[in-house]
Amino acid sequence: MAATRRARRVRWAGGWSALATAALVAGCATPEPAPTPSVVLVTPEPAETRAAPPDPPSMAQPPALAAATADPQDVLVGLDAPWGLAFLPSGAVLVTLRDRAVVLLLDAGGVRELTGPGAGELASGTVTRGEGGLLGVAVSPEFAVDGLVYLYRTAPDGNQVVRGELDSLAGSLGPLTPVLTGIPAAENHNGGRLAFGPDGMLYVTTGDATERPASQDPASLAGKILRLTPDGAPAPGNPTPGSPVWSLGHRNVQGIGWDGAGRMFASEFGQNTWDELNEITPGSNYGWPQVEGAGGVAGFVDPLAVWPTDDASPSGIAVTDDAVYLAALRGRRLWVVPLTADGAGEPRAVLVDALGRLRAAAIGPDGALWLLTNNTDGRGDPRDGDDRLVRMLPP
Repeated sequence: MAATRRARRVRWAGGWSALATAALVAGCATPEPAPTPSVVLVTPEPAETRAAPPDPPSMAQPPALAAATADPQDVLVGLDAPWGLAFLPSGAVLVTLRDRAVVLLLDAGGVRELTGPGAGELASGTVTRGEGGLLGVAVSPEFAVDGLVYLYRTAPDGNQVVRGELDSLAGSLGPLTPVLTGIPAAENHNGGRLAFGPDGMLYVTTGDATERPASQDPASLAGKILRLTPDGAPAPGNPTPGSPVWSLGHRNVQGIGWDGAGRMFASEFGQNTWDELNEITPGSNYGWPQVEGAGGVAGFVDPLAVWPTDDASPSGIAVTDDAVYLAALRGRRLWVVPLTADGAGEPRAVLVDALGRLRAAAIGPDGALWLLTNNTDGRGDPRDGDDRLVRMLPP
């Protein structure tokens, strides 16, 4: 059986940038050295551009892109198993690649891989197997002052959150410092989303790491949403003083976000029957493994919305005051869940099979909805140009 390989080119609106983003599928024969591939930033010439924010002048500036439209437009193509998506205050973009343990920076000059000591530590110390690897990314709310970027990765001794100082002009990541270690890891159910909340605290989602009882164990970090200070300590005001646990009873949360009123929402992978969208309140128990979906069981919180797992398998979410946007993997679509004063309205599906599997969703500083596809993660059916970062008006 011969080895097969595919090189990808990633292109953006400003031109072409060379990046190593090849995927190799090995057969029985000894593989030959892989060619150097490239990531391509692909967009039409800007018909209308946004003025780059003048402050802070020392920060990488955003790419000049055409105005977002109702249809998704490619920003980057040729990505290899992308996972996390975050924005610098200026509008420059960070994307993590799960299996290569690489962080990409997209700015006014194009797209490039981060270099520096931190990038080297990611490459050498990240375990990439199954659903593990380099996952979530978040930017410090004080980035203009501290320059810190937070990353969730699988290490040899478990999942962990690390941070490093990013020189965005040089594209260099400084040495990594552990923020939280000892999160249970497995080939599946690693959680992995990071986000700073409106309170300035760092929220971390974890999976049950295939050990179901751990989700109900308040002493375990598995199957939880955690709330930390930026330095990694249990945040003041957590339900149990001295504990990082914010909520428990989760199977595998990969999407969190807040609306303007401060309500927190999270997506949840079900087992075989129901996926969930939950409103998260401190100290609440969401039922796994005793309950999947809406069980009406005392002591457990029922979800706002549920879907059959074939229709959703939701990963990242984006939240506005009007709706929650859920990126569906197995469902190969985007779910739009209208928000109401007391909960959620009827979900509707858009982009059904238009882009394939969707991994991440985020509202950018430009007000557009940005999406990452995930057709090259070993479970999808890659199309020409996959995987891609796309941008559109929120539907």
